[in-house]
Amino acid sequence: MARVRLSGVSKTYRRGGASVQALSAVTLDVAAGELLSILGPSGCGKTTLLRVVAGLDRPDAGSVRFDERDMDGTSPQARGIGFVFQTAALYPHLSIYDNIAFGPRARGAAAGAIDASVRSAARRMHVDDGLLPHRPRQLSGGQRQRTALARALALEPKVLLLDEPLTALDARLRAELRVELARLHESTGATTLFVTHDQAEALALGHRVAVMREGRVEQIGSARDLYERPANVFVAEFIGTPPMALIDATSLDGSAGDATTLGFRAADVRLDPDARLRGTVRAVEDLGGEAFVYVDGEYGTLVARCIGADAPLVGAHVGVSPDLTRAHRFGAAGRRV
Repeated sequence: MARVRLSGVSKTYRRGGASVQALSAVTLDVAAGELLSILGPSGCGKTTLLRVVAGLDRPDAGSVRFDERDMDGTSPQARGIGFVFQTAALYPHLSIYDNIAFGPRARGAAAGAIDASVRSAARRMHVDDGLLPHRPRQLSGGQRQRTALARALALEPKVLLLDEPLTALDARLRAELRVELARLHESTGATTLFVTHDQAEALALGHRVAVMREGRVEQIGSARDLYERPANVFVAEFIGTPPMALIDATSLDGSAGDATTLGFRAADVRLDPDARLRGTVRAVEDLGGEAFVYVDGEYGTLVARCIGADAPLVGAHVGVSPDLTRAHRFGAAGRRV
């Protein structure tokens, strides 16, 4: 395992005649053996960050270090990494065995060592011996992705880079492989950067989560940190299901202090027939044991969590009472105050 540090990393691409800033002064410090989730919307720079760490792209500015070693000029093959992509990206003309063996062979490992690495990696990812002679097209999507993970593990990487490896799978397989990834990290101890746009995956797997937007890191912290103390309105809205509701602070009689925007989690908002704030129910998400009620008013939209069968009907006029002691306060620049 290796400590991974990015200091002021920037990367610009040319697309057509325009420049696209994929990364802007990104600084990260990932402890040896840590699993860091990198979360953000499409196009925010997550994959570019992995490619820079891997050495597939060279940054325009800044540095990447593994432990105390500057990676500038170090080839991807010499960095001791394993890389798993969103699609399995297996060689279709090779058997599963040969796909997993590709990396060790390219490094010139002895035949006995290659066989041991292939079978050990396959066992870790529950790729049965009976599948090893098969070609990728004969496997299911989940089996192909397990093979891709085994191929990365066969390299015995110090740093494991996972670029949305679960996205192409159905919900059941994603849940299954998410558990496998957690188990895998515990067993290998490899420093792992896991890219995803799915917050449930990021929060469930990461020791910490880095939230990105437009090439920048907005906040790094534990799942609880991000949920309970979002650094700005972007993180507040991006983390949590349903997202935090943000309303105009002037709606609440000067109780907001310096804040211009107040944020409330659904658990901190209740329906109250005697409340001063009134609104109309726009939507109800009934999940069986609980429901989330979206209420529109002059203040914006608040979301209240209801238990059982207490949710009103769409179109009903209701009162809403947010718990001001649980309010998240943000200033004019959108930063937490």
